[in-house]
Amino acid sequence: MTQEREGNTGRLEEGQGPDLSLFGHALAMFRAGVAAAEPGECVRRALEMEGPDCMRACGQSFFLPDFDRVLLVAAGKAACPMAEAALSLLGGRVSGGIAVTKYGHAAGWRRLPVREAGHPLPDEAGLAAAREVLSVVSSAGPRDLVLFLFSGGASALLSLPAPGISLKDKIQTTSALLASGAPIAAMNAVRKHLSAIKGGRLAQACPESDQITLALSDVIGDDLSVIASGPTFPDSSTFSECLGIVDGYGLSSALPAQVLDRLRAGARGELPETPKPGDPAFSRSCFRVAGSLAQSLEAVMQKARSLGFHPFLLSPEVSGEAREAARSLCGLARQAQAGEGLVPLPAVIVAGGETTVTLRGKGLGGRNQEMALAAALELDGLPGLGLLACGTDGTDGPTDAAGAWSDGTTAPRARFRGLDPATFLGNNDSHSFFRQAGGLVHTGPTGTNVMDIYLALAGGRE
Repeated sequence: MTQEREGNTGRLEEGQGPDLSLFGHALAMFRAGVAAAEPGECVRRALEMEGPDCMRACGQSFFLPDFDRVLLVAAGKAACPMAEAALSLLGGRVSGGIAVTKYGHAAGWRRLPVREAGHPLPDEAGLAAAREVLSVVSSAGPRDLVLFLFSGGASALLSLPAPGISLKDKIQTTSALLASGAPIAAMNAVRKHLSAIKGGRLAQACPESDQITLALSDVIGDDLSVIASGPTFPDSSTFSECLGIVDGYGLSSALPAQVLDRLRAGARGELPETPKPGDPAFSRSCFRVAGSLAQSLEAVMQKARSLGFHPFLLSPEVSGEAREAARSLCGLARQAQAGEGLVPLPAVIVAGGETTVTLRGKGLGGRNQEMALAAALELDGLPGLGLLACGTDGTDGPTDAAGAWSDGTTAPRARFRGLDPATFLGNNDSHSFFRQAGGLVHTGPTGTNVMDIYLALAGGRE
């Protein structure tokens, strides 16, 4: 993980450089959080062999010789490391399956057929992969066990539209939802009702088989019906609720006519709903959240203490506009620096979650970079303060950065180079800002995904 190099535009005056000491501490804490969510370890904690032939999962025991086949289906940004752990545990008992992950996340892994596809917008590769997944699952019979491993990103990666909906319709709808500022639960409710797989419909494809679902949570509240849009989990949302989401976020004019027609027909009862709790499709299913942000934030707290900081856990469920979250986090850091905070100096406010960005401009960025840019204005000229906002998956929006770092020197240094932070923020152009001013954090794909980590540091008073 590296901070992007400073540009060569102008010569910085003495004392105007970034606070690399604070940045280094923040980066070490973030790394600890990512390591705690390593997908293979999460799977190994959730699956346990009780002797050579019995596997325990979700509080149940499965005697493997009772099954003709064990099929493995993994989808999401962490699909490959999750599948690797399961295959290492089960050995030759896995008869077949498939893994679907984001472009660049397979890393040459070939222990199971693997397909790479588009994220956050679905593409033709994801459509083909979803058909393969459905084919594998549909082949399962009453003496088969299907192990599902889901992680963040699977909703876009497994894009098999419902009858009457095209892939182009799904792409247009996903783009509109991403730009609306709607939370992930609302987005996924709509996507479930446009899909032939999501919202429990994948479980309906193998109702006679035993099913185990392990999920790496990338959603607030660790709701299994929201993670990956709940392909194997009962769905409580309805067509009528989806229409409410469309109306509430002013999306009617942005969605294809076919999408609106389907949602309205479903709300009138003319189309079957997604399978609800108690549906026979789930009679042989069990579920478990194998890894979550809470585990990562606890590791961040431990690392902070080892570095001499006093951590305060604010919340693992930060949501809403990224700019507003930046304002709150920076406010707490300023209070700590003034000696009025909840913990003594040096202090770090620890939080996580998934914010949203309502697009008003046409720039390039992601929610974490937007938060860091808003923080640059909140911390403008204040020494000893900084904020790191990064995605645990190593990607932030449609960029190659995990997020960004800003401190009290960021805005002054940018203005010295002729860059106005407020203008970039107004255009939602955080990536362009940090690319020129410095502060981008690059990790590459981390292999995991448990939402975002936010660290607001107060190193001390001058």
